[in-house]
Amino acid sequence: MTDTLTPEDVKNALRAANLDTEIRFFESTTATSQQAADNIGCELGQIVKSLCFMINDEHPVLVLASGDRRIDERKLAAIYDVGRKKVRAANAEQCAAIFGYAPGGVPPLGHRTAGIPVYVDDSLKRFTRVYAAGGAHNAIFPVELADLVRATGGQFTDVKRDD
Repeated sequence: MTDTLTPEDVKNALRAANLDTEIRFFESTTATSQQAADNIGCELGQIVKSLCFMINDEHPVLVLASGDRRIDERKLAAIYDVGRKKVRAANAEQCAAIFGYAPGGVPPLGHRTAGIPVYVDDSLKRFTRVYAAGGAHNAIFPVELADLVRATGGQFTDVKRDD
């Protein structure tokens, strides 16, 4: 198993991106969106899920999605002009090896591999301030959505399920 990165790596990435925010640590886990929202005391939709996907089993992509939405793999597949079955969630080993973090703690920036495309689901536009994973199952940082998009180089797109 590949060693994972830590919240300290996320802190360094935040500084490098000129984001003035602090990672907050909680005694209980924030690995799911609901757990994170409960700990922070914010709306479920304000939680940014960093979802790792593999296209054709070889091209990693990161989707930043609202905690109250699910991703439609067909919409993600359409971006790459592949069938839905060519889009798969990264497994725990891929998350650690490619992104640098275990599922539930993947941050939106500061990854092991540089240059991974980042898609920001447009449902996050409902919020000015959002909360993203800080590199561990109990670490979260607040950030203005506009700053997060700038820092990640993400592009807004509609990849949420319409159900």
